[in-house]
Amino acid sequence: MQKWPDPSCEIVKAIHEQRPMSRKLCLTCKGGRLLCGRPSCPLLSKINIQNPIEGKLKESMFGPSPSIFVGWGGYPNVALGPMTAMEPADAALMDDPGSWYGLDFADIIRLRSLLIRSKHKQGVRERTTLLEKAQELAMSIKPTDTEVLFHQRPKYNMSFSPISQPMGPTANLKDLDITENPKIPKKVDSLANDEVTATDASFELYKDGYDVYYLTGVLSSGALGFDERKKLVPTRWSITAIDDIIGKQLIEEIKDYPEVTDYTVFTNTYLENHFEILLIPVKWEFEMFEAWAPDTLWTMAYKDYAINQESERYRGRRGYAEKEGGGYYAGRIGVLEGLRKLRRQATAIIFREIYEGYVVPVGVWEVRENVRKAFEKAPRKFDTLQSALDNINTRLKVPINEYVRRSLILTQRRIDDY
Repeated sequence: MQKWPDPSCEIVKAIHEQRPMSRKLCLTCKGGRLLCGRPSCPLLSKINIQNPIEGKLKESMFGPSPSIFVGWGGYPNVALGPMTAMEPADAALMDDPGSWYGLDFADIIRLRSLLIRSKHKQGVRERTTLLEKAQELAMSIKPTDTEVLFHQRPKYNMSFSPISQPMGPTANLKDLDITENPKIPKKVDSLANDEVTATDASFELYKDGYDVYYLTGVLSSGALGFDERKKLVPTRWSITAIDDIIGKQLIEEIKDYPEVTDYTVFTNTYLENHFEILLIPVKWEFEMFEAWAPDTLWTMAYKDYAINQESERYRGRRGYAEKEGGGYYAGRIGVLEGLRKLRRQATAIIFREIYEGYVVPVGVWEVRENVRKAFEKAPRKFDTLQSALDNINTRLKVPINEYVRRSLILTQRRIDDY
């Protein structure tokens, strides 16, 4: 169980004062799509934490900007603005989830609380001076010094999302001045000015070593794609879009690799999320389970684990993974990266269990990094599927049979057919 210092008491208290509207609806939405029709998630809005930095917030602030943020409310008129770090020494870390592994909830919230989000409404296709500056900040590979002027002093609050990282203080932007030259790589600048699709540009940069976290910001800024089609992409959409874009390209690549030779199991646990990843020595298919324990933010009305399942066959999926959302694509890209390093293909199944200690959503980066870390560990190998499942069962809280009977992959043939 996660050991929470203050402000955990505020979070836990708020969670238990607000009940879900609908068992099924809340677990599917997780506050990310407002399926209930409300303007904001009533569960997420109840999470409040103590305010340690109120006195530092001013109408004019100077600091490095490690990223930008594009909201999704009111689309196609969205809130655009830079993220400004209040502690320059940690600026690069504040918006780089790939470097957060090992931090606990309190550490992540502290980091994000020191990052001010500025907002200015504009159309997603509107060409403005602010857009040009935002694109420079997004394409820079290191935080860039900025001076921001707000219409009023930023308000301290923390907002949470099942897709993107927690957000700290916010304020409406009056003016933005970039006070040093952004460090934009030549390859990035070239692709941003070439007439190539955003998909091709994103994968080209990924192959050159740029991680998905950087690519998310560049895509969100509207810097990529054919000139007449360029537009801002809300950050939470760009996170899943990059995972999907890169994932589809990696699928085509690994399909040329030979299959794994053993039933292989990778394991990892972080931030109250436990992962068992099973590789079956047949052609590429993918399935992911999410088993939510009772008393998480989304399952307070449940008495037992709530299990979601999504999958895709060799030819891919046609629709969005509604039940698991961005977590599905984050898990899939983590598996694909692992297979790419192994230079193998396989049918992959993720068993993800989310425990009671996962009391606030921190974003799908946690899924991606859990899977990545699992593939860095020595795997367990087995001669039969049943022996692999039996081994996995020793580390799960939900009996493996509960997953097997819901599985579209494991039930499409008899176990002994593999």
